[in-house]
Amino acid sequence: MKKRMGAAVSVSLGFALFSVLIWKGPWWADAGHLGPGLTPGTGAVVTGFRTAVVAVGAGAVAAVGLFYTDRNYRHTLRLFEHSREMDRQQAELTREGQISDRYSTAISLLSSEETTKRLGGIFALERIMHDSPRDHLMVVEVLAAFIRENAPEPDPANPLYLEDGRKYRPPECVQAALTVLGRRPQRPEPFQIDLKRTDLRGADLAGARLDGACLVKASLRTADLKGASLVGAELRRARLEGADLTGADLTEADVGRAHFRSAHLTNATLSTTRGLTVDQLLQVYKLPGVRLPDELASDARIVAKMTK
Repeated sequence: MKKRMGAAVSVSLGFALFSVLIWKGPWWADAGHLGPGLTPGTGAVVTGFRTAVVAVGAGAVAAVGLFYTDRNYRHTLRLFEHSREMDRQQAELTREGQISDRYSTAISLLSSEETTKRLGGIFALERIMHDSPRDHLMVVEVLAAFIRENAPEPDPANPLYLEDGRKYRPPECVQAALTVLGRRPQRPEPFQIDLKRTDLRGADLAGARLDGACLVKASLRTADLKGASLVGAELRRARLEGADLTGADLTEADVGRAHFRSAHLTNATLSTTRGLTVDQLLQVYKLPGVRLPDELASDARIVAKMTK
């Protein structure tokens, strides 16, 4: 209100000053040459002065108009940006609410005793992981915990084949969770995927990305790990008997005291693998094309085995 009153007073004073300048300005500016009478020469001077005043006044009015137009534009722009930000925040809140609802539903399905519902919960969590990067780590930890709970530490005497001769496979839900973890989006993860002491006999992990995963004492006997990425993985004392590691990448992985009897390591990358010994490699079924540390690759027994 005060600003409006001040603007009104300023406009009134400006108009009054303008009127006085039009009326008396010529004589104030050049009183020494303008007499009381209006001669043709005097009229020309007066007309020129008044024209100049009108031009200046018009310019001032235009400048004020531009000033207020710019101010109104900036104000409108700020309101528009504020409105957009509010809309964005509201949309984000709505989206977060939807994801929370989806997560709660997925967890409910995951805790069901029915296989189909569990599978639905697992793949619902995968969708959440793709749609919401901020929930990525939580979903990974939930799936890893699900695997640990449903495929606990194995007995070394557990059979690799069923009575009908088929190879043992993990429960369908465990395999689904492993598949989702193996193809999760590639994002920074400040922790290891904890799968230690899990029973993953016969699991299908071909092409899976398990970089940095903790698989200490896990049973991966007869598992399909063709082309899997196990960079930096912890495989100490893991059981890999009969596992197919063809083309797998074990760069910087720790395989100390891991069991490789009858494993396939064709074209695998082990050039910087930690804890690897000659005795372990002599247990392997196939070694052609494998990339080994120099000190192991030059061992005569390993050279002979690689050429078989």
